[in-house]
Amino acid sequence: MDDVLKQFESKAKKALDHFHDELKKIRTGRANPQVLDGVQVEVYGQMTPLQHVATINAVDAQMLQITPYDPNNLDAISASIRNDSTLGLNPADDGKVVRVPMPPLTEERRKEIAKGVGEKAEEARISLRNARHEVMDELKKQEKNGDIDKDSFHRNEKRVGELMDDYQKQIQDAADTKEKEIMTV
Repeated sequence: MDDVLKQFESKAKKALDHFHDELKKIRTGRANPQVLDGVQVEVYGQMTPLQHVATINAVDAQMLQITPYDPNNLDAISASIRNDSTLGLNPADDGKVVRVPMPPLTEERRKEIAKGVGEKAEEARISLRNARHEVMDELKKQEKNGDIDKDSFHRNEKRVGELMDDYQKQIQDAADTKEKEIMTV
């Protein structure tokens, strides 16, 4: 019985953590190294996360600086960032480091990105609903088999509902904060 609630909390926490990770990757108009978290660079014949081949720093509010561990990877790093159309960035290298200017976001682009935040929030809510559905099926099965009585079933059902509301509120709060950050010029 408690295992079922722990299982739900575990799945809900994973959904929330995944949502927070996705939010970190979304551009807000300010230079943030986490924007490049999803970039894969082809080095030594295989795709590798950018963080494994270079250090990424925000030099100021509008510029990222990438220092590769191996200078031979400069072109591959630049090409990977340039070819990632979701970022819309145009890096330049000087033979030692790659500089990525963060262009200011247009109002239209801000609205587009904010809409993407809403879509990510809905994906997180769907994950939560799926976790709730699985837990409720398990509770119904336990009640049917006589493992728990009706009172325990209803108590657990209420607890799952409370947890669900709490996690949905956390998702909505995070989405609202990110949208506000995006829309702030």
